[in-house]
Amino acid sequence: MPAFLRKPKLWLSGLCLLPLVRLIVLGFNGDLGANPIEFITRSTGTWTLVGLMLTLSVTPLRRLSGHADLIRYRRMLGLFTFFYAGLHFSTYLWLDQFFDPAAIVKDIIKRPFITVGFTAFVLLIPLAVTSTHAMMRRLGRRWQQLHRLVYAIAILGVVHYLWLVKKDLTEPLIYGVVLTLLLLMRLPWGVMLLKVARSRLVPARS
Repeated sequence: MPAFLRKPKLWLSGLCLLPLVRLIVLGFNGDLGANPIEFITRSTGTWTLVGLMLTLSVTPLRRLSGHADLIRYRRMLGLFTFFYAGLHFSTYLWLDQFFDPAAIVKDIIKRPFITVGFTAFVLLIPLAVTSTHAMMRRLGRRWQQLHRLVYAIAILGVVHYLWLVKKDLTEPLIYGVVLTLLLLMRLPWGVMLLKVARSRLVPARS
């Protein structure tokens, strides 16, 4: 087996960087469409939402599979989510608003979907800053309480997308359904269902 296949975090990092590589390749080839700024904004926003869903899916998958080591990848997925959220927000600040503070503040106040998206990004910052093991030890129980903000952030992210789309609501509604299921799996009866499913999927040891 090749060495890189024995390092899951390495190939997971590579997979997480593929959307960025795709954007760079499309940009060099001039294939970002008639509105490159909108293409980049939509792409980075989409991968931010995907990252949030994947991050939230780690705990249910761990409970379903019984593989406790899956928790090791949650922080990486969360940081890549913040990375794409940062690219999404930077695209808005730089290419859309040209770093005009007055225009940015006016836009945030005027357009609800911008307000919601901005709020979600601001809430992501403390989660990224406190993602290290050192901060986890320093904050203790407060760390877990702080990182529960990810649920609110994911809801805001879906609402941001839902309010952005004007006609076809199919994609944001799909994200909404996935998020709802992921949140329900954290309720006591959801956890119980996962345990029942695991007992049926994984044969009991003799």
